[in-house]
Order: sequence, then C-alpha cells, then structure tokens
Amino acid sequence: MPVHKKLNEARSAFHALPLKKTGQNTFAGYKYFELADFLVPALSIFNEVGLCAYTSFSEATASMHIVDVQDGSQIIIHSPMGSASLKGCHEIQNIGACETYSTRYLWTAALCIVEHDALDATVGKHKEETKVDVIDGSQIAILEELLELTAADKPVFYDYYKINELKEMPQSRYMAAKSALEKKLA
Repeated sequence: MPVHKKLNEARSAFHALPLKKTGQNTFAGYKYFELADFLVPALSIFNEVGLCAYTSFSEATASMHIVDVQDGSQIIIHSPMGSASLKGCHEIQNIGACETYSTRYLWTAALCIVEHDALDATVGKHKEETKVDVIDGSQIAILEELLELTAADKPVFYDYYKINELKEMPQSRYMAAKSALEKKLA
C-alpha cells in the first residue's frame, strides 16, 4: 500500500479518537492540543498502519519524514524554525522549546489536526478602548451655522472628517473644521 494511502488511513483512525485538549491559552481564551495530548495515540496508529515518523531540525527548517516501513517510500513535511527566548532559561532550553513546538506543528500538519485559530482569537482582543473627546453642544451649533452659511455639502464634510453626524466630531479636529468653514465665508 502506498505511503499516501497509509497516511490517509492513519488520519482517519486518528480523527475517530476521543482526544481532549489540555492546553489553555488564558490570554485569548481558547484550548488547544499539547503534543502530549496526541503523540502516543498518533504513534500507535502509525505503527498499526505501517508508518514511521521522525523529525529533524536545521537552523532554518523543521522537517518530518513519514516513512512506509515496508517499502521505504516517504512524505516529507517542512516548516520554518522559529526562535524562543524564555526568561530564566539556558540557550539549550530555548532550542528545546523551539523543537518541541515545531514537532507539535509538524504532527498537526501530518494528521490534519484542526484547531482554534490563535490569530483569530487574539485579533482585537485586549485592545485598549480609547475614548475620543468629542465636541460639545455649543461647538456643534457653531459648525451647523457655518455649514448653513457656506452652503457646504454636508455628506462631503462628514466623509472628510470620518463622521456620521456632528456630535461625533473629535475635539482634536474641531478647530481645523471650523477654520476651513470660516475660510469659505471670507
């Protein structure tokens, strides 16, 4: 049986297992598979279907060789190597962290393990909301009057200042808006 067919059988058997995610990203609020959650079951399945997997690392690349133990045919999966600088760790510990993570990601690729997207989980999260100071009622009245007196195109004015109505005008842009309208009067 070709290595590709065996890998597909291994993937099917793997995805039939009731695995539990034990990794927890508290910052982004999701769970993920740690290598220990799936490595032993994956190795057992590979053994059953006649596959052997081994990883190798260079400075730039992590690679997983998936080999058919009967005919020696293989599939190679590559991934760029990252770096780590964990606090209080020796260089070799940082190297080990990179190799462990790379191994996890190579197995994830090999077995088509679908997980929560960490990028999607963190985009927009914990972003400090900055409250914009907007103009007050008297400033709104001044701008309304100037808009009428100059017969300015309100939609163009609003679009230029990226607002939907005058009460959204940031305080920081008020003087520029007022001056622009006053220049039209002169």
